[in-house]
Amino acid sequence: MRESGCKPDGCEMDVGSLSCGYYKIKRVYYVDCGEPGKRSGESTDTAWKRCADDYNCATTCVNNYYKRFSHGCNVAGTCQKMARIHNGGPHGCEKQATIDYWNWVKSCCQCS
Repeated sequence: MRESGCKPDGCEMDVGSLSCGYYKIKRVYYVDCGEPGKRSGESTDTAWKRCADDYNCATTCVNNYYKRFSHGCNVAGTCQKMARIHNGGPHGCEKQATIDYWNWVKSCCQCS
């Protein structure tokens, strides 16, 4: 929610692809989290954008993503794992590039 200012602000370009909603969820992330809230006959693109702008659906997606990819993460603390996986993908815990994001989350949210 760092990037969205805690509000559903649609989609914007981010590192070459769209990031949408409360958590700035990318399409591939939505697919990897199990496409929560997708309705019968609905396209993945439509479901992803709608879910990303719905706080409960987007939160479900982030939690599903974390559950799917947190097992190989060997950093201390659930908050750090979640932040770095969310920011850096399935191997986010191993990426130096996610440390700045983690430091921001840590200072903003007082978590460890």
